[in-house]
Amino acid sequence: MARPASKSSLLFSGSDWDFKTLSRAYDAIEAIAVEELHLDTYPVQMEIISSQQMLDAYSSVGMPLMYRHWSFGKHFLYQDLLYRKGGRGLAYELVINSNPCIVYLMEENTMALQALVTAHAALGHNHFFKNNQLFKQWTDAGAILGYLDFAKGYIARCEERHGLTAVEAVLDSAHALMAQGVFRYHRPPKLSSERQREGLRERLEYEERSYNDLWRTLPPSQQRVSDKEQEPERKKSLNLPEENLLYFLEKNSLVLEPWQREIIRIVRVIAQYFYPQGQTQVMNEGCATFVHYTLMNMLFDRGLISEGAMLEILRNHSNVVFQPAFDDPRFSGINPYALGLDMMQDIQRMSTEPTAEDRDWFPDIAGHGNWREILLDAWADHRDESFIRQYLSPTLIRKWRFFVLGDVADQPHCQVASIHNERGYDKIRAALAHSYDVGANRPDIQVMDVDLLGDRHLRLQHKVNDGILLEDASRDATLRHIRRLWGYEVSLAAVDAETGATIHERSTSQITE
Repeated sequence: MARPASKSSLLFSGSDWDFKTLSRAYDAIEAIAVEELHLDTYPVQMEIISSQQMLDAYSSVGMPLMYRHWSFGKHFLYQDLLYRKGGRGLAYELVINSNPCIVYLMEENTMALQALVTAHAALGHNHFFKNNQLFKQWTDAGAILGYLDFAKGYIARCEERHGLTAVEAVLDSAHALMAQGVFRYHRPPKLSSERQREGLRERLEYEERSYNDLWRTLPPSQQRVSDKEQEPERKKSLNLPEENLLYFLEKNSLVLEPWQREIIRIVRVIAQYFYPQGQTQVMNEGCATFVHYTLMNMLFDRGLISEGAMLEILRNHSNVVFQPAFDDPRFSGINPYALGLDMMQDIQRMSTEPTAEDRDWFPDIAGHGNWREILLDAWADHRDESFIRQYLSPTLIRKWRFFVLGDVADQPHCQVASIHNERGYDKIRAALAHSYDVGANRPDIQVMDVDLLGDRHLRLQHKVNDGILLEDASRDATLRHIRRLWGYEVSLAAVDAETGATIHERSTSQITE
């Protein structure tokens, strides 16, 4: 039962705030987070921004330092229009996966809302960024801000030296290929230090001074050996097949100048930085929402916030976790905040008050007692797909009314394939988990072969799963971008993932400009 709060014990009263109040609230929230939830976070740097600055942050994919590109301005105008017309509100906060962890708070927020988003971002997201294995393996939080500062300055200097149009053309093509510009199966190298970046800057300037454009005009070699004889050795020397298309173009394109290669690398590094976030949205937002909800209730129970502040906090919390029904006009899919919070609270319930069904399905969790330890391990070791596959319970499947539809292309109707029974729970959980598997739901396109000493024809392959082909217009547009960076003919073969049979092949020579 909550202890009645005296005015003198409250962290704040009223909706107004100042920096002293923010600091006092953060200290109290952090102390409880460490003491009760055992959170481990990066140092926090909180900044107050206006709604206009929040829109600016939206436009540059949430990064505090970003180079210029027309797509960011287009995104800004779109978000600004939605905001002014009332079609969409702004986020209460924005958090950066960096060390120190940067948290942007909206100046329009009330003090109760500032406390809520501080717990959500500065403690919840911060802990997840620091401890989740995907972020630890694939991103370098300590170096990203320095690298972005280098990237912004480098691209600005390229614009001055080579012209805005030339730089924009490279960025357009690199941005179009960002989804195919990440390493998925082995860890990328750490970002370079400031000293290394300074050396890189000097090396690139030297290469630009000594670069001879005649190299790109050399004709392909006329001395031909059988492709069958060359292919194994050629693929071995180029480490083919290669999943990271931007990396391959950066390292092997014969038409790119040194500054163009570095711009491609910048875009590739940024794509890699965001790669874990696409795989952990349910877990990341669920962790932050669970943390803010738990900490706010603990603050109230200790008499540190008033009933009025708690009511405002619960109203905002309810807005965040609202899940429209499938037939509601507002429905746009599963709310990751709602699903993540429900799963984490369900783990807490199973750990302390298990049912017989929980004991059958989750013998290691049910009755464990220490839900904090289970959650900390889950936050550290899982992404969305594996978290759902391991922890989604029959109780939540019933609560969310999940079922599986069987949709066969040559059948006129869908079939309800799995329902709420013993076999159905497993299939529903597996199907939902699969829908969050980024690797299974993004096109698998790899560089398969190229003869750098011959015709320099770049051959790509798309492994087709379940008969789902690429959309024609976007496929052709993407091939044009690859052709611009490669400089020679590019072809893409669609190959059935199960049989290996070629379905069709499309080449840039077949595409009209």
